[in-house]
Amino acid sequence: MLDSFFRTHQYLVEHMQPVLRRALMDEIDWKARLIGIKGSRGVGKTTFLLQYASENFGAQDHRCLYINMNNFYFQGKTLFQFACEYQQAGGQVLLIDQVFKHPDWSRELRAIYDHCTRLRVVFTGSSVMRLKEENPELNGIVASYNLRGFSFREFLNLTLGLNLRTYGLREIQNRHERISREVMEQVNPLEYFQAYVHHGYYPFFLENTNFSENLLKVMNMMIEVDILLIKQIELKYLSRIKKLLYLVATDESGAPNVTQLAAETQTSRATVMNYIKYLSDARLINMVYRQDEDFPKKPSLLLLHNPNLMYAMMPGRVDKQTMLETFFQNALWGRHDVRMGDRSSTFIVDNTQRFRICSEIPRRKNTDVIYALSDITEGEGQEIPLWMYGFLY
Repeated sequence: MLDSFFRTHQYLVEHMQPVLRRALMDEIDWKARLIGIKGSRGVGKTTFLLQYASENFGAQDHRCLYINMNNFYFQGKTLFQFACEYQQAGGQVLLIDQVFKHPDWSRELRAIYDHCTRLRVVFTGSSVMRLKEENPELNGIVASYNLRGFSFREFLNLTLGLNLRTYGLREIQNRHERISREVMEQVNPLEYFQAYVHHGYYPFFLENTNFSENLLKVMNMMIEVDILLIKQIELKYLSRIKKLLYLVATDESGAPNVTQLAAETQTSRATVMNYIKYLSDARLINMVYRQDEDFPKKPSLLLLHNPNLMYAMMPGRVDKQTMLETFFQNALWGRHDVRMGDRSSTFIVDNTQRFRICSEIPRRKNTDVIYALSDITEGEGQEIPLWMYGFLY
């Protein structure tokens, strides 16, 4: 039976369409024996695994094997049994895609870790999965990483064949004039910014299909499969979660009224808060809290996870200011703590730095606020181009 899996592995690696080498490839400690890579649907987790196999082993090296839990073979054999057979056949690295679709996947991974000591396992899972919090058997043994969609930098590199590098948040703050000159020698970012916020976050924009229709399908799968399956929610509540997402997306204020949302979705306040958390875990929305507050308290602001979602859900009705704030929050998400700002700022980052996201400088400036401006290519002093925050990864 292994021969069949080897043939599939070889075919997938040989026919993989190489797109872009993700920065995460160099951030993972590949020597770890159990590695979990989480990410929302559509960000390229399968391609990421196949790229790793291609770079480190090639298509015909049986020491590395890619398998997908969609295979009906695993309805009759446990993942642990398969891993043992593969190790006995000389396997060294087992790449498991969509592990959450296998019953008792966390216990099986623990058994593999304990008994297949010569085998390294790399698995992908939904962003909805809470690897350590909900699976104590994996505590202390799994190294967890997040794969995000394309940054603006990655989009430019892929679209134009460039090799623009990343910049840290402090580096941007201290060297943004020089960074602008470095980037402008190769490209004018503003010429491609609108394309990125419309369709550049998800790798499938490269496919010769309707991007918005594809994204809507992916969004529905995030709710119908990832949230309902992993959180074990009955199908009859699907429409309520979808309506909640629509209400959040179309709320111009951004500040959730949980009581009103509960009434409109015909559920309780507590359930609304749980659904909001699930939508956040699925990376459909981002919850922004004030300093010193966090879930299960009500967030001060709800934004869609990235601007592409806005254009898919509300074509022709995207508010520019909300889109700019969504871009900034998404660019910093995952590595920086973004909190609700005060009267003079939009956000407070890492509890120290205040940012105001805007198209033009207000008449009165605050000396302790950084102004991230959307319509400039080069900044000065505390005025920094907004596009530059798309170079954080």
